[in-house]
Amino acid sequence: MTNFTVARSIALPLLKAQPASYYIEVTKNCNELCQICPRTHYWPHRRDNLSLEQFYRIVDGIEDVQRVVLHGLGEPLLNLDLFEMVRYLKARGAYVLFNSNALALNERRRLAMLESGLDEYRVSFDAAQPDTYKKIRGIGGLSKVKLNLLALTAAMREQRRGPKVSLWFTTMHENVAELPDVVRFAAEAGIREVYVQRLVYFDKGLAVEEQSLYKKLEEQAQAALAEAFRLCQEHGVRLAASGGEQVLANGEMQHEALDEEYPWRACTRPWRLTYIQANGDVSPCCFAPFTGLEGGPILGNAFNQKIEDIWHGEPYRKFRENFLSSQPNQCCEGCGAKWSV
Repeated sequence: MTNFTVARSIALPLLKAQPASYYIEVTKNCNELCQICPRTHYWPHRRDNLSLEQFYRIVDGIEDVQRVVLHGLGEPLLNLDLFEMVRYLKARGAYVLFNSNALALNERRRLAMLESGLDEYRVSFDAAQPDTYKKIRGIGGLSKVKLNLLALTAAMREQRRGPKVSLWFTTMHENVAELPDVVRFAAEAGIREVYVQRLVYFDKGLAVEEQSLYKKLEEQAQAALAEAFRLCQEHGVRLAASGGEQVLANGEMQHEALDEEYPWRACTRPWRLTYIQANGDVSPCCFAPFTGLEGGPILGNAFNQKIEDIWHGEPYRKFRENFLSSQPNQCCEGCGAKWSV
């Protein structure tokens, strides 16, 4: 049996009548200029904002909304209708989460978050030192982020409600030595999960292969991961990794076994999720914008097509067919080989 046949026999049964997860980008606007984000380098002036009317049109066209991720290239908190969207999804029975930099998490938004019923709040937290934070994220906002998160977790304890909060640390040569201090802050704030994730690089800013630690940990990086693991054990914080990896006690990263010739085929996104941009364009996943100026393949537009029709349409069919070939779409070529599957 060929690799192509093996991949096809595994992947095709995963295709359902509709995606299990929907990524709905609520804005392309952002209050940071991250040097590892394609928005900064390709579309710094994009301000597309998903309106409530557009949001309702998308969600009302989905028969069974199970899991929705309300983020994309922009900062979700900058959409003033964000928590009304969360409430609407929760009334439909969905599990709802989003990533954020927490800079705009003021008192009003904190209260709205707690009242909305949001299930999970993931915070991008890539440094423990102000200078490193500014170098990576483009502005000097670390102290404000810390204060906002401390206020959020205090309000959660007081009200005995709120989302599961976690810190997400994009691991690079530039910042890996600061991971133990990130864990210390998580423990101080009462945040019980810290995730380390691989850098997705596209040869701009700090998003370059030289910054990537994937499968090439040096002694300093391994020591920092080992210390972070020890601190997590000490403080009852869970340390997890993206992309099928596990952080071991000695600081090594245990990688998922992949097909060396076709590593991207370990990814199941084409059969289980879809990504709707703030302008309605539908992409195969949230990694697609990282793969070039055009932002990856566009498979339809949710403002003028039913999601079900896009999901089963010819562009999606062709995308999946290319995915299972030896020459996948450009946005898939690096998966597994350069970054997380």
